[in-house]
Amino acid sequence: MNCFLKHHLSIASPRQWIQTGGMMLILLALLAPSPAHAVTCYTEAEAQAEQAIRIHSELMIIGLNCQHRTPTGEKNYYLQYKEFTASHGPLFAGYENILIQYYTRAGFKSAEGELNKLRTQFANKISGDAAKMRPDLFCNYYAPRIPKVRAMNNAQIQKWASTFYRAHPLSQPICASAKVQMR
Repeated sequence: MNCFLKHHLSIASPRQWIQTGGMMLILLALLAPSPAHAVTCYTEAEAQAEQAIRIHSELMIIGLNCQHRTPTGEKNYYLQYKEFTASHGPLFAGYENILIQYYTRAGFKSAEGELNKLRTQFANKISGDAAKMRPDLFCNYYAPRIPKVRAMNNAQIQKWASTFYRAHPLSQPICASAKVQMR
């Protein structure tokens, strides 16, 4: 034991011990990770939900950025995205609810706020990618996804959302019990 600690321990009264102990407990409580900051892993359904929200957010940015490049005679890419969203609304609402339940379980104060933050991060990433490329190159590469997804049914979207790529890491680790393979 160092001399400073030994000296202070030997002259402390029981009341000082209680006060010091109380202060130590308060400090430990303040320094301990709160549930809102605790790392919680994703189940397979939560991982799929995040992936689906990423896909949906990316499609929105593609539709917005490429609407002016829609081929003549076709429906505007952004309008196609909106139709896709409307026709698959219950599926994406289900994914949102899964993530809201996750954020609630993980102890976040505003589960819906966390979902909005996640959507914004995804939108910002694809917007950043668009800004780094010439608009025509970005749209030539990404815009064909809009008509492709419009033709998908819920099962096809779910299959796409359950395909995980290392290039698109999830925001949370996947629980060991989840049967998820990265490509």
